[in-house]
Amino acid sequence: MRKLTFAMNVSLDGYIAAPGDDLGWSSGEGPDSSSSDELFQWWSDRVAATGLSLYGRKLWEVMSSAWPTADQRPGASGAEIEFAGRWRDLPKVVFSSTISTVDWNARLVTGDAVTEITRLKAEDGGPMDIAGATLAGAAMRAGLIDEYLLVTYPVLVGGGTPFFAALDTWVNLALVETRTFPGGVVLTRYETRR
Repeated sequence: MRKLTFAMNVSLDGYIAAPGDDLGWSSGEGPDSSSSDELFQWWSDRVAATGLSLYGRKLWEVMSSAWPTADQRPGASGAEIEFAGRWRDLPKVVFSSTISTVDWNARLVTGDAVTEITRLKAEDGGPMDIAGATLAGAAMRAGLIDEYLLVTYPVLVGGGTPFFAALDTWVNLALVETRTFPGGVVLTRYETRR
């Protein structure tokens, strides 16, 4: 059975996007985003170790507009070139009922996400990451997430898209890793206790 991890950047007040779907605070555009080469390399290595990535539509549109050709931009760093290649090579599943095609080593699922994620978890293969608030929320409520990985930035955005969905029941977690990156960014990794 494959392990499913929900891994995202998150503000200290618990949001993965500020109002208006603003991600600037975590992408080097905010006033003190505390981005670091070390953290970027960590994300790149994580992509390399992932067997399958599951995306909701919104985050898919953000990622697929930035990374497929990032290695061809003038001035792209070695780390950006590496990440772009790793991202393109990573098999991806995009869940959406509003788009009709996907590219970049991805396939589109328009049916029930929980049913498909359950099927994918039962397959043999490497670990899976899930990204996107709506998609991850459905997986949370269905009890499908095995691990939560929060990369917390020292910023309060005051609202937006929350990392955690509203749940019907408690989910008990066990802390398995912490790590601090330059700029005060803190990684915390929790496993679901079943």
